[in-house]
Amino acid sequence: MEDNIYYTELYDIYGELLSQKQQSYFYDYYFDNLLLDEIASNDGVSKNAVSKQIKQAKKNLEFYETKLHLLAKDKKIRKEFANEEAILNRIYKCDIINNIKED
Repeated sequence: MEDNIYYTELYDIYGELLSQKQQSYFYDYYFDNLLLDEIASNDGVSKNAVSKQIKQAKKNLEFYETKLHLLAKDKKIRKEFANEEAILNRIYKCDIINNIKED
C-alpha cells in the first residue's frame, strides 16, 4: 500500500514526463485500479506488454526523483508548515487563556 502511495505521488509530480502509453497504463493500474488483464484487453495488447510499460514507468519516476528530489522537498516543506502551524496554534491558545485571565 505504501508503495502505491509513493508511486502515485511521484506520478503527480513527474507523470507528464512519461510516454503516453506509460501514462495511460500507469493511470489505469494505480488510479482506476484496473488489473493488468483488463488494461491489456482494453488496449488489445498482451498482459506482459502492459506490465513492462508500468515497470518502466515506475523506474522512470524513481529516476526523476533521484535527480530532482521534488517529492522529498515537498514533504520537507509540508512538515515545516505543519510544525509552524502547531506553534501558531499553541500561541493562539495561550493568548486566549491570557485574555480570559485578564478579564
